[in-house]
Amino acid sequence: MDIVLDALGTMMAPATAAFALAAIGLNFHFGLTGLLNMGHAGFMLLGMYGYGISTQHGAPIWMALIIAIIAATIFGLLLGWPTLKLRGDYLAIATISAAELVRYLGRSNTLQGLTGGSTGIRGNDFKFTFEELSPLPDENITILFWTNHGTKSSSWWLMIVAWVFVALFALLFWQLARSPWGRVLKGIREDEDAVRSLGKNVYSYKMQALVLGGVIGALGGVIWALGASVQPDSMGRPTTFWLWTILLLGGAATVFGPILGSMIFWMSLVIIKGLASAFIPSSVLSPVEIEPFSLVLVGIALMCLVIFRPQGILGNKRELAFND
Repeated sequence: MDIVLDALGTMMAPATAAFALAAIGLNFHFGLTGLLNMGHAGFMLLGMYGYGISTQHGAPIWMALIIAIIAATIFGLLLGWPTLKLRGDYLAIATISAAELVRYLGRSNTLQGLTGGSTGIRGNDFKFTFEELSPLPDENITILFWTNHGTKSSSWWLMIVAWVFVALFALLFWQLARSPWGRVLKGIREDEDAVRSLGKNVYSYKMQALVLGGVIGALGGVIWALGASVQPDSMGRPTTFWLWTILLLGGAATVFGPILGSMIFWMSLVIIKGLASAFIPSSVLSPVEIEPFSLVLVGIALMCLVIFRPQGILGNKRELAFND
């Protein structure tokens, strides 16, 4: 019973919403445009740093969000300028290298006074402006079977704001995907040479999709940081692969695919870890090894998904299949 309650609680947790939001941004890249961006964690990390550093230096919350958006926009422009003419695997290699560059710069000793180095920025140094906006009481609140704080990390307040952001950007994706702009992006995904022959500036459209998706990813990073802290290694290579797992699981190019994928992904990890702890002796699998074991099982599930249902749970195979 405890495992089920923990899994259901995880489905609505701020971390789940943060990854759903970031996956919506990745959906603009891959689902609509077909860009193999393997460095989406870099956008999330820049959003975290932009928000955390500016708040540390006295910026109000609205300015901190704008700075996070500007940081992601500049990174998207700098990343897209030399790489968007690349295709397939070459673009993937370039983007994952760029994301690692951001991570290593963040954890370098040279910038330690600004970014905190490998230890990052503590949550208490930047969360206070967000927590002060909470209309909820500054105490634990129990709703049904779950108890969370009213204002602090992983609070009801953060959960409400996080899922409002997810709903707003899912609505934005739905509107843009069915607009003339979205139809051009889908055309680029299917055959960019055909779109170019119609007089469309393919490079410009790709850049717009990259920057917009990156900004949404940065906001996902802000939500994650508000529930944890700004730590560069938390946005390493595994984060990008988790986002791809979430997107492919739910279904790329769909409105609710990233949301459903994030819920199932995090819920599955909780269930697997709970069952492994309950039924596998510590002599066979130590507590430290349970989480990697859970991720291995999730990876196997993704392999089976790509083989047997490449369009994901909600995807339409006639529109988009990943093994074509």
